[in-house]
Amino acid sequence: MSNWNLSKYPSQQGKVVIITGANSGIGFETSLQLAEKDMMVVLACRRLNAAEKAKEDILKTYPAAQVKPMEIDLTSLNEVRKFAENFLNQFDQLDLLINNAGIMMSPYNETEDGFENQLATNFLGHFALTGLLMPLLTNTPRSRVITLSSLSYKWAPINFSDLHFKKGYNSKIAYGQSKRACLVFAYALNRRLYSTGNSCISLAAHPGLSKTNLDRFFPALIRPLGSLFLQSAKNGALPVLYAA
Repeated sequence: MSNWNLSKYPSQQGKVVIITGANSGIGFETSLQLAEKDMMVVLACRRLNAAEKAKEDILKTYPAAQVKPMEIDLTSLNEVRKFAENFLNQFDQLDLLINNAGIMMSPYNETEDGFENQLATNFLGHFALTGLLMPLLTNTPRSRVITLSSLSYKWAPINFSDLHFKKGYNSKIAYGQSKRACLVFAYALNRRLYSTGNSCISLAAHPGLSKTNLDRFFPALIRPLGSLFLQSAKNGALPVLYAA
């Protein structure tokens, strides 16, 4: 994958993409490279000031970029609805939805909707967002939904009898469950889209072991080792860009 890049592809002027978690790591690198292909890139971030900073950094690299910061909190279904409504009031097409934002092995937390936080952030918020934007996606020719998963899906099944870990929390198992949910969602959505004959497709992307801020909940002694063994966020973005 490291030999593949966007250089051979023409300008994508006129196309619109939403990228969640666009202010750092793989989300930022994906945003930058799609902006350099002249897409309108919506930087969907939990903190608006972080999205504004990402916009500034993209414009420093590519002054002609079309980037729009927008706020979204994927842990709140109410906030997801607000984002979708705001977006639909401003845009009449959506060529790419990249469900990128995520957290990894965080301490236990329950969202306002009563969901375990990793499942809410990594999957449920994106599930809701995709559903709310689906009418626009299916009305945009050859659109795509790209959901980030991981080989860590092998860490856990989906525990339907205790989906939100009310009976005891394991951060690794919870993360694995959330990434399995993302993978199942990507495949199931694609099957359903295909059955309707719509040109929209759903894909899963695995960015590999990349140095991003996903490690912020790791022990302090382990985090510095990441730079020795992990690939850059720029390389981690390649599978996402390939899917896009």
